Amino acid sequence: MATSSSNKQPLLVDRVFHNALQANTLTSGSASSLDIVGTNESVILVDCTTNDGGVVEDLYTIARSTTAFTALFYLSSSVDYLRPSEAVYIGKVTSSTTAGNHVASTTLPKVLAPMPHAGGAAQVGALYVPKGKALWCTLQLAGPHGTPANTPIIGAQGGFY
Repeated sequence: MATSSSNKQPLLVDRVFHNALQANTLTSGSASSLDIVGTNESVILVDCTTNDGGVVEDLYTIARSTTAFTALFYLSSSVDYLRPSEAVYIGKVTSSTTAGNHVASTTLPKVLAPMPHAGGAAQVGALYVPKGKALWCTLQLAGPHGTPANTPIIGAQGGFY
């Protein structure tokens, strides 16, 4: 494997991960905006607070009902509670209205590293979760708190390094 003149090595993943949760444990992190609110039921999807960081190649939802739900994603250095002052909104995925359908994020940042491609010039997307940060998720629910039945499964796939 070749290195650059400054002796930089390519990013190598040590451990892969695939984390998924049923969102019926979430009530609401944000009622109608993208800003996280004070009392919220957000959960960590990927925790890089105690390792060297990670890369997420896929954020997705799997519908469990005919109602569309929006999963919101945030980066924060907190691991106990998603504080409004520390939450940085990074994206969302809206679930399908057909139970069982998988919807993946199409808005992950583009990877700049050279990648082999089998035809076409498509650029791959991935989300970098830096050392000391956690990827949090919540549902965007309007109205009073309380999670409706059959909220989607929310997942992330990637690797730690």
